Amino acid sequence: MALLDGRTAVITGGAQGIGYAIAERFIAEGARVVLGDLDLEATEAAVARLGGTAVAHAVRADVTSAAEVQALVVSAVDTFGGLDIMVNNAGITRDATMRKMTEEQFDQVIDVHLKGCWNGTRLAANIMREAKGGAIINISSISGKVGLIGQTNYSAAKAGIVGLTKAAAKEVAHLGVRINAIQPGLIRSAMTEAMPQRIWDQKLAEIPMARAAEPSEVASVAAFLASDMSSYMTGCVLEVTGGRHI
Repeated sequence: MALLDGRTAVITGGAQGIGYAIAERFIAEGARVVLGDLDLEATEAAVARLGGTAVAHAVRADVTSAAEVQALVVSAVDTFGGLDIMVNNAGITRDATMRKMTEEQFDQVIDVHLKGCWNGTRLAANIMREAKGGAIINISSISGKVGLIGQTNYSAAKAGIVGLTKAAAKEVAHLGVRINAIQPGLIRSAMTEAMPQRIWDQKLAEIPMARAAEPSEVASVAAFLASDMSSYMTGCVLEVTGGRHI
């Protein structure tokens, strides 16, 4: 039997990158997915690539809005009959040194990553607690562990997701809801491949495994955390970094 047979997952930021790779893996493991993203056209195109409306559903959702996240999680119940897995993945970057970063750039990143994750966690947990079970996966970053230059906003948000995950996990563990986090490192994507070669080489040199990860490698860890294989794990943070910053 597939790991996630018959389960329904909501994935924010699911139209591309890590979110899309997680959706792909979840469907391969028997799940149905609801993708939430700001760009509805891109999200509908992602649904088509994933196999259509029998296995996936697209919703436009701004994760900074509690009302829109509530509509997103309810759509999973309305479309597929339940909510078993929530992946809080949506994110943006607004990199700049502290001297140059604007207050707006700081607030935008905190709102999308940290408030968005809080919205997704609490609203999904409200549904899961009634069902007496569920798995929530929050996507942090190695930047939240070590702090990276030019990312005081991003590092703060991603570190905050770790604290949020641990605190929330304690609140709902007795209700059968598990909450864990993943901290990816250098992941091969359109965004990272647009880096100047000098920066890419510098980051690569920090990785003992001497390569970047594919999004599918993060998706595999998400599938593990979503499945019964991790049934006694909650409040955990799993690094997917190839050994970087250990």
